Formats: sequence, C-alpha cells, structure tokens
Amino acid sequence: MTDPLPIDLAHHTGYLVRRTQQAHLAAWAQEVGSRLTNVQFGVLNVLQTRGEASQRELCDDLDLDRSTVAGLVARLEARGLIERVRAEVDRRRNVVRLTDEGLAVLTELVPAAARVDDVLTSALTRQERETLQRLLTKILVQERAAAPVVS
Repeated sequence: MTDPLPIDLAHHTGYLVRRTQQAHLAAWAQEVGSRLTNVQFGVLNVLQTRGEASQRELCDDLDLDRSTVAGLVARLEARGLIERVRAEVDRRRNVVRLTDEGLAVLTELVPAAARVDDVLTSALTRQERETLQRLLTKILVQERAAAPVVS
C-alpha cells in the first residue's frame, strides 16, 4: 500500500480556492483600496439592488451568519453609509438602507470593483471566465443544498 501523503497541493481544490481568495484580496487592495472591504461592498450592493433589507435578508443574500452581518451593519451605520429605519410595510420590523453617502461611495467604487474581477481573471478567455463562474456557482449551490438548516 502506498502512503497517501503528501497531497499535491497544486491539484487540491481547497488549497487553490484559498490561494484564489488571497489573490482576490490583493486585487481588491490594489484596485479599490481600503475604503470598503469586499464584504462591505457586497452589503451596499445588495441594498442598492433591494432598496432596503432586513439583516436576515442580508445574511441570506450574502451567505453570511447573523453575527457577521450585525457587525457589518454596525460599522457601515457608524460611517454614515447605511441607516436603520422602520419598515414601511411592517412598522414593527427594522430594515437597513443606503444613505446618500453610501450610494455615492458605492457608485464611485463600482468601476474599481469591476476591475478586480478583470485583474483576477486576466489570464482567462471570456469563455474560460464564464466556465469558471459557472463551476464555482455549481459548487456553491451544491454546498448550500448539503448544509443543515438552522432555525
């Protein structure tokens, strides 16, 4: 029997995904800078799309846990980029929405965020990029389907 160790990391998906995340963070720092993290940008982007959202909806849309979203919301609110308000439909419920300043920051950073994707995938053809996005989405959909439901 052959010894299964060591694993060839160059062909280990988890290792490659982690290294790709590192490359993404480096590209984010280069193109966007430190004004917003990629996750904070995601919150602002979701709010621009939705108009307003509960923290639970942000959890679902960004695939983050409640404590992470609570911290993100608190930091973005302290910076004046979002605000918590009562929902118009159900006044018992709080939602968050972009402030004018949050919309201005998001609008300013959208081109830089798009460049991050270009930098990250610059070695790929358009077809390879589409294939990569399709395969990553397939992994994420499969992972979500296998995840236990937490109530």
